[in-house]
Amino acid sequence: MSLLTPADLDGWHLPNRVVVAPTTRARVPGGVPGDLQAAYYAQRAGAGLVVAEGTWVSEQAVGFSDVPGLYTEAQVDGWRQVTDVVHALGGRIVAQLWHTGAVSHPHFLGARPAGPSAVNPDEPVYPPSGRCRTGTPRELGPAEIRATVADYGKAAENARRAGFDGVEIAANGVYLLAQFLHPRLNHRTDAYGGSTANRRRLLTEVVAAAAAHGRVGVRLSPWWTGGLFTVDDALRAEYDELVAGLAADYLHLRGPDSGPDFAAFARYRDLFDGLLIVNNGFDRETGDAVIEAGIADAVSYARHFIANPDLVTRFALGLPTAEADPAAFYGGGAAGYLEPAVLVP
Repeated sequence: MSLLTPADLDGWHLPNRVVVAPTTRARVPGGVPGDLQAAYYAQRAGAGLVVAEGTWVSEQAVGFSDVPGLYTEAQVDGWRQVTDVVHALGGRIVAQLWHTGAVSHPHFLGARPAGPSAVNPDEPVYPPSGRCRTGTPRELGPAEIRATVADYGKAAENARRAGFDGVEIAANGVYLLAQFLHPRLNHRTDAYGGSTANRRRLLTEVVAAAAAHGRVGVRLSPWWTGGLFTVDDALRAEYDELVAGLAADYLHLRGPDSGPDFAAFARYRDLFDGLLIVNNGFDRETGDAVIEAGIADAVSYARHFIANPDLVTRFALGLPTAEADPAAFYGGGAAGYLEPAVLVP
């Protein structure tokens, strides 16, 4: 097997194992996708699977400007324009559902952000006034937690109505679900804190709420480094338990920043029976190798797809890939976003 061989997931046929990683580009003013996003994802529809950019599940989830949502009818209609063109081109696309939790700012919410506990995550945030650090959040109340689970369920239902083939739950990085998983951020003493099982309860309930509306994947980052969110060996062992009991169709792992670590990924191959997607630092050669070794079923690419919308074709023909320009990652218009798919030997 290699990146260019097909894969099947319970009747879901993927023509190749090259996946578009979810990549925030901050080009959706008002949170409603439009022609620009339809063209962007159409250019990348040749991937085995497209995981769309992080998408807010509610107004309370917002933490950045110009990021799309899936909680209004206008947003559902906008995303339908995207999924229609991807499907017309033979592609498959899932929505990544996102909630920033405590890593937000009053500018976006009209109030103080909320998290698992009143612990400042000390992460950067980007209101229009300029980059700053997070403040101390308030603790989410039990009724708010139930409402948040319902928001994920409703967003998954909206994703299905918008034509998505499923959803991916973003539980990686520094955002709400990762906040609940981490004992440095979660000091609760109720059913959502304390023990390992309690700290993963919110994620378990969110996955179940989303699964009621179709296929669901989960993205995790067991090797995250940086500040309070650094995953140490003790927490990584908790991730083992989480993955072993995960009721999801696929698992999407963000790997170590040091580059592809096959042994690290193999740890989770042994624990998870569904489709396993790995990410972070792969090229064509290492992508083929991790699949040939039986460690992963697919590999996702972010920067590669930003600069090379025709990445699958380039891999198939052995052509060189362009480098992404970080200056064009966030914000702006078509320049640096809609790249011409020109094959240069």
